[in-house]
Amino acid sequence: MTTPVLYLIACAAGPTQYIDDGVRAAQTDGWDVCLILTPSAARWWEPRMQELVDLTGHPVRSRYKLPWETDVLPKADAMLVAPMSCTTLNKWGAGIADTVAIGIPSEAVHMGVPVVAMPYFNQAQGAQPAVARSIAALREQGVLVLDGRDGYASHPPKQGNPKAYSWGKAIAGVRSQVGI
Repeated sequence: MTTPVLYLIACAAGPTQYIDDGVRAAQTDGWDVCLILTPSAARWWEPRMQELVDLTGHPVRSRYKLPWETDVLPKADAMLVAPMSCTTLNKWGAGIADTVAIGIPSEAVHMGVPVVAMPYFNQAQGAQPAVARSIAALREQGVLVLDGRDGYASHPPKQGNPKAYSWGKAIAGVRSQVGI
């Protein structure tokens, strides 16, 4: 049996500075992890990107491939968008796929690939009316959004703890959606 492939898609949200912890948690759960970063998140890891390549065994994607380029990642069995920023949530909920990190899961959910998302943003950001609409739009499409008691409860502004992000809850959410 081959190892199932998880696309871990991370945004420029606090826990992404510890995305290697998320990769290791998924690997411990039995996944072959391919990492996709938003362009802003990729900037955070730019000086240490090779560490992520070595950890996953795959190139890290942060931009759309050019038409003549072949895809460098194996086909995904599931996708986890975590941590999902408020910006990514609202763009995705509105159907704006201007980054590969939004485009891949927004298409995959309509192709039968299980897609899970767990946010990380503060209560002031979460109070924006677009947030509830975007979560509802993603859920309507079949995305499992792990928020509140079921995932990440937004924190007061300037009081987040990105190191304590619950990768275990996020991975368990993926596991609940796949039949492998």
